Amino acid sequence: MAATRAPEPTRVLRFWKPYGVLTQFTDPEGRPTLADYIPVKDVYSVGRLDFDSEGLLLLTNNGKLIARLTHPRYAHPKTYLVQVERVPSEADLDRLRAGIQLKDGLTRPAKVRLLETPPDLPERTPPIRYRANVPTAWLQITLTEGRKRQIRRMTAAIGYPTLRLVRVAIGNITLDGLRVGEYRALSPAQIAALWRSLRQTNR
Repeated sequence: MAATRAPEPTRVLRFWKPYGVLTQFTDPEGRPTLADYIPVKDVYSVGRLDFDSEGLLLLTNNGKLIARLTHPRYAHPKTYLVQVERVPSEADLDRLRAGIQLKDGLTRPAKVRLLETPPDLPERTPPIRYRANVPTAWLQITLTEGRKRQIRRMTAAIGYPTLRLVRVAIGNITLDGLRVGEYRALSPAQIAALWRSLRQTNR
C-alpha cells in the first residue's frame, strides 16, 4: 500500500498590496501582479483587493482558511482607512452605520468613525487628484462582508466619493511592520491565533 502523504503545513502570508497591482499572479495584459512581489508557490489570495485599492492582503495554501475568511456567514471583520471628497456629517455617517441600499441589496451595518487627523500612511504612487477648493476627510470603516467595490459604492451613495482606500486589518492581522510591496509569513502562533479568532466570530 502506498504511503499517505502528510498534509502540507498551513502557510499564511500578509502582504501590503500597492496601488495598481492585480490580486492575481498572471495577467495577459501585462499589468503588475502579485508575482512581481511574492516569489512563493502554491499560495492563493484570501479574497480580493481592487486594482486601485491598497493595503493588507492575506495569501495561504489552506482552502478551508480561505473559505472561513471570505464567506459572508462568518462575518469576519475587515478594517479600511478611506479618504473621501469633502467632510461628511455624523448624520451621513449614520447612514453607513445603519446600512446602505445598493443595487445588489442592503449592506450590513458598518462601524464608521471620522478621523480627526490624517492617518500615518506613505504617499500613494501616483498621488490622488488634488483640488484646492475641495476639502477631504479620512474615515475608518469596518465591514463584515466584501461585495465588489463595496466601500466606494457606499461612500458614493451618500455623496462623498472615495479618493483613496487602504485596508489596514483583516480580523487580528494588520499591516504593522510592513512596507508597501513587502510580504511576511505569519508564525505558527499567529496562524493559531487567526484560527481562534475565526471560531469566536462564528459564535
